[in-house]
Amino acid sequence: MVTIFGKPGCPYTQAARDVYDDTGTPYEYVDVKKDPAAIARMLTYSGGRRCVPVIVDGDKITVGFGGT
Repeated sequence: MVTIFGKPGCPYTQAARDVYDDTGTPYEYVDVKKDPAAIARMLTYSGGRRCVPVIVDGDKITVGFGGT
């Protein structure tokens, strides 16, 4: 399952979610604003970068989102 770490109001987080919604790909959305403990988890994937979204798809990790 794909995990998207993001925050409300971030257009890049919303764009990533829209793409996964449009393709019917299931994902878990983790709001790092509502779940501060998730920030530590996100930082392990992002190499310490505090940038959203962070998309985790198996072994593939994408920091930021530019669309497809």
